[in-house]
Amino acid sequence: MSQAVELSLASRKPRLDVRPHGKRIGLIILATDHTTEPDFCRMVASEHIGVYVTRIPYANPVTPDNLRAMQPSMTAAAELILPGETLDVVMYSCTAASVVIGDQNIEAAIKAAKPEASVVTPTAAAAKALTALGARRISILTPYSIETSRPMAEHFAGLGFAIDRFTCLGLTDDREMARIALSEIVAFARQAMAPDSDALFISCTAVRAAAVVAEIEAAIGKPVVTSNLATAWACLRLCGDTTVRPELGSLMTLPLPENSQ
Repeated sequence: MSQAVELSLASRKPRLDVRPHGKRIGLIILATDHTTEPDFCRMVASEHIGVYVTRIPYANPVTPDNLRAMQPSMTAAAELILPGETLDVVMYSCTAASVVIGDQNIEAAIKAAKPEASVVTPTAAAAKALTALGARRISILTPYSIETSRPMAEHFAGLGFAIDRFTCLGLTDDREMARIALSEIVAFARQAMAPDSDALFISCTAVRAAAVVAEIEAAIGKPVVTSNLATAWACLRLCGDTTVRPELGSLMTLPLPENSQ
């Protein structure tokens, strides 16, 4: 026979903080993404900064058309991050899609749901990161096919960067991109870096390159920017976190360039 348990109501309601965390970052990531959440847990989340994630429908293969198909779902995805509450930053985590959809279109779609938030995309963050590092001549490494990489090359060239070398790995499934061995990322990064470039950009939020930035920088003797390192850096700086963390790479020692709010 079960015991009868008497329940009592506390004599007062608990005091509530305004927020569990002082700053709040929302992430919109692909349904197939293996990498962004672990990277942001490692580089961004803290007792002061909360990271909140929603996923957006996406289907492989990685092609410009499939990437572009995410645009209509973006506002609804942003609305699902702490509905009715404000966010300090919202980051959309897909580099190739940011190119084909356009940073301004992504910002407009997110601000329709979260008008108060700063919006970060990997392409915009990478451009700011390269500017902060003083890089004008760059090499680029992507895991994509040539078809998907070409708009990326055109995008960065259009921003005024001189591209000395552009290397594609030819993958079309972002789940495979997330499984590229860390040692292979380092090896391909060394091959992708042109001698005259000021920095190397490794594109794709699926690729685990942020975990080996310091190792690559030591190998090539130049700064390295990856999609997830750039977005983590931008989100931290927009939240007022200016902590210098050289173990994560040269970029994490720098402030955002002026006029980057």
